[in-house]
Amino acid sequence: MPGPFTLAQIASQLGGRVAGDPQVLIRQVGSLERAGRGQIAFLSSPKYRARLAATGASAVVLAAEAEALTALPRIVCDNPYAYFARVSQLFNPRTLQPPGVHPGAWVAPGATLGARVSIGAGCVIGEGVAIGDDSCLYPAVVVYPGCRIGARAIVHSGAVIGADGFGIARDGGRWQKIPQIGAVTIGDDVEIGASTTIDRGTMDDTVIGDGVKLDNQVQIGHNCRIGAHTAVAGCVAVAGSAEIGKHCTIGAGALILGHLSICDRVDVSADTVISRSIRKPGTYTGMFPFDDNESWARNTALVRHLAELADRVRALEKRLQGKEGGDG
Repeated sequence: MPGPFTLAQIASQLGGRVAGDPQVLIRQVGSLERAGRGQIAFLSSPKYRARLAATGASAVVLAAEAEALTALPRIVCDNPYAYFARVSQLFNPRTLQPPGVHPGAWVAPGATLGARVSIGAGCVIGEGVAIGDDSCLYPAVVVYPGCRIGARAIVHSGAVIGADGFGIARDGGRWQKIPQIGAVTIGDDVEIGASTTIDRGTMDDTVIGDGVKLDNQVQIGHNCRIGAHTAVAGCVAVAGSAEIGKHCTIGAGALILGHLSICDRVDVSADTVISRSIRKPGTYTGMFPFDDNESWARNTALVRHLAELADRVRALEKRLQGKEGGDG
């Protein structure tokens, strides 16, 4: 494990301003509640000031507006949460599998692997697959033929990239399969969680942009496009042909219906169902009890206008109060 480092050494590498003793020695990171001597914690919100007051950490990372809340040695920075992530990386560098192909993996003769690529046990890499430099596929990842993965990707166990999308056409009383002849294109610095599935496109590729982070058990349907640096939490399902912009966050368990478009910098709360396109950045939340479809649609239409109805009621109340005052 790297280190130890003094606060001054940490700040010299990562930035920030040291307040208090710059020679305090740090060996590891820790939480405010459980950190002890030689560990550094972080404060992301003043509402945790009680935990800060009771912490056993040797130092803390916090914002300038919270600096006066403690006399502990500290690093003052603009974004304590992100800074703490970098500190943790400093003490806990990513441990990858050794470069190369595990004897228990299978790589098609026509696949192309970049420099220092690591392919774990039980992986299956299809014909025509291309994987960029320094990427790591943990055991039991399957990449179907023709898919492309960029540089420095991390793909966790059980992920399936490029399986057929759910393309079927009703033909009388039976279903006809629509051949899925697209592929999956994944950018650089993408992380894909365990047991996540990304379907290949029907005709065009499914596209995952640079820096995208997909949590465990995420389903990305065929022909979807996810913009750069978007983060998708666990158990999210994105139906086919949906487009999600850059720098978005999708909370756990959210559902994105197909053929919708979500603009850049949208945050979707957990368990929210997105049933129409979003064209304005912001945070969107929606939880509604299930009902028969006709009642649900009618009630949902009313709910969407509740704020407008409330304003109208308040206006009517003011008018009535004015009339009553005049009559008196």
